[in-house]
Amino acid sequence: MKAIKAGLAGALLVAGLGLAPALPAAAATTAPYCGITWGSLADSHGSSSSARVTGVRTGEHACFDRLVVDLKGKVKGYDVKYVNAVRTEGQGRRVPLTGAADLQILVASPASTSYAPAHRTKAADVTGYRTFGQVAYLGSFEGRSSFGLGVRARLPFRTFVLDGPGTGSRLVIDVAHRW
Repeated sequence: MKAIKAGLAGALLVAGLGLAPALPAAAATTAPYCGITWGSLADSHGSSSSARVTGVRTGEHACFDRLVVDLKGKVKGYDVKYVNAVRTEGQGRRVPLTGAADLQILVASPASTSYAPAHRTKAADVTGYRTFGQVAYLGSFEGRSSFGLGVRARLPFRTFVLDGPGTGSRLVIDVAHRW
């Protein structure tokens, strides 16, 4: 019995000194995809401005697809969020988009009278993109313009504004290829 107590006391002493045998490390947490730490919650900022939407364009990158809304003047406000369905400005008609998730992009600026895409439901060509399925121009009404972005799934996104060129600005929306 003395031997058992001595052995137990020795084991407790070793453990208390930190000399216990190493336990297997916890499962390593995987790093975020491409270092992306964005989420999928709504992102809004600012108020209305007199800047005018002049165009929309897209680009493919290694870790995300990008949508850029060009403005003549400084964009001051926007609201970007996933919705159940996107709707036209003014009339409120549902616009079905290609993809499993709909991202609504509202710019608190009217569209320039010169901005009129040939096909409103195909405001930019995203054929072959990993994440984007469709870009639709939903219209401009009461000082705001909106776009619908059909996305492969509800994926992380980020929104930011860049100055230029000249006195213009750009609203940028990046959507990650995966979580």
